[in-house]
Formats: sequence, C-alpha cells, structure tokens
Amino acid sequence: MPETIEIYDDRLRLLVHPDSSLQKLATDAVHSEGPVYFHEDDSLVWSDAHGNRLLRWSASDGVSVLRDPSDYQSGNYRDLEGRLVACSSGLRAIIRRDRYDQWKVLVDRYQGKRLNSPNDLVVKSDGTIWFTDPPYGITEPNQGYGGEQEQRGCFVYRFDPATGEIDAIVTDMVRPNGLAFSPDENLLYVSDTAAFNIPDGPHHIRVYEVVNGRRVTNGSVFAVIDPGQPDGLRVDEYGNIFTSSQDSVQVYAPNGNRLGKILVPETCANLTFGGVKRDRLFITAGTSLYAIDLNTRGVQR
Repeated sequence: MPETIEIYDDRLRLLVHPDSSLQKLATDAVHSEGPVYFHEDDSLVWSDAHGNRLLRWSASDGVSVLRDPSDYQSGNYRDLEGRLVACSSGLRAIIRRDRYDQWKVLVDRYQGKRLNSPNDLVVKSDGTIWFTDPPYGITEPNQGYGGEQEQRGCFVYRFDPATGEIDAIVTDMVRPNGLAFSPDENLLYVSDTAAFNIPDGPHHIRVYEVVNGRRVTNGSVFAVIDPGQPDGLRVDEYGNIFTSSQDSVQVYAPNGNRLGKILVPETCANLTFGGVKRDRLFITAGTSLYAIDLNTRGVQR
C-alpha cells in the first residue's frame, strides 16, 4: 500500500489501488470546501469558503474563478437537471445556478424566520434538497455577513423545490454540517462539528433511518471522529462512508468499523467522487484541492 494509506481492516485493501497516490491539483485558496464534479467537461467546482470565491479546476484549463464574491458559498451539489445548487452562508439561503449562469434564491426561511447559514446539502433521487443549517455564517467573521439567529436551533431540513415545502427533519443535533444518504437512501448520515468552537462539543457522525423518503427516526451515533471533527462526507457503492477529519479522509464500513485512512497533509474539510467512472476521490483540504484514484465508485449524481 502507498504511504498515504493507513489500513486498520483488510476490507480497505479492496477499495484502493496498490499504486494509488495522492495528487495536489490546485492551491492558494483561503479555505477549500464543497467540491462537486461535472462529467460534461471533466471539471471540478469548489468553494474558497473563507475567501468568498467559487473556483473551477480541470486538467486542461487549470484553475479559474467562477464567482467573486460568492456570498460565502459553501456546500455544492447538482440537481436532477444537472444545475448547480449550493448553500450560501452569506445570503443564509439555498441558491441555484440556471443555464444562463444566473443565481436564484430557492429558500431562505423556515416558518417565516431566516435560516441560520446553510452549510452543506445533498439532492435526493426524488429531487428534494436536504441541507444542514449551523450558525457559522452568523458567528464566524470569515464565513458570512453576521446577523442575529432567528431559528431556535440548528437543524437538517428537507426542501422540495417543486412545491416550496420545507420541513425540519433532524432537530436533535448541536451543529449539523455534512450529510449523505446510503446507496438505497434508507439511511441518512449527518456530521456534527460542534467541537469546532464549543468546548467538549460533539465531533461525531449520526445515522438516521429514513421513513417514506420524507422524515427520519432512530438517530444514533455512527462514529466518533478523531482527530478533529467530521465535516463533509460521501458514500460509495458498497455503503462505505468516507469522511473528512483533521489528518485524513477516514473510511468506515456500514457497520461503523473504521477501515483506515487516506492521509492528507492539510486539514480535510470535504470530498466528493468524480471522474468518468466516479472512482476518483476529490478532496478539499486547507488551501488546496487533492485527488486520489480508488477501486470503488461514489453513488452521488
């Protein structure tokens, strides 16, 4: 195994290539976050979240700036039509880019009150957008425009862009952040990054059973992440969970056993699968963008 891989369980050997190496693709961001892959032109879009910019990388074109300022755009994903949807910590909203490169606010309120600062999202197979809403764009000067918190807590929401319906789905977490569905969408994984600025706060991933595709139940701690906190996470075709941490991308089996680590020289914030076969893991960490080829594929669209 390459030096960048730490193996705690032999199941990880099936997921990585013996000759895989971690590649640094780009650098010079303030804080890299929220990667999303576009197969149409083999490109990767990600956020310089603290630099208030949206960036793009491709092997043919290098790095370019797509939005500056980006209203502290963070989590990025694609909807069922291939449009870029994102969390805007600055606007305290979920936004979407149309075919003409114009951005539209999809939702910025729940029960008539402003959201905190949406941080990460996923698009379910039914087109609904599930997103987390911690307060970092309010409390942290380099993550938003500040303001007053109007919601009574930090929740995970389900938003239907077809109807405008929004519901608070997860209400028992301190600082929900990254999220991902299992391959069959029967489970929802959500990271809690409260330890970032709350002494003795949680730094774990919780898992919930999804009921009728609309709500969750039976939440429990899936894994405590150390060192650091979990932030962004993704799931592969076998249901393994790849999560960011302070020193690496940590890999967990569906039963919660830690299989090992993909070591990263900067603090890992987020990740996504991409490439023609969805078997390349792109990692946003510190000021940089990294990638490593794997022997497994991601399930996100």
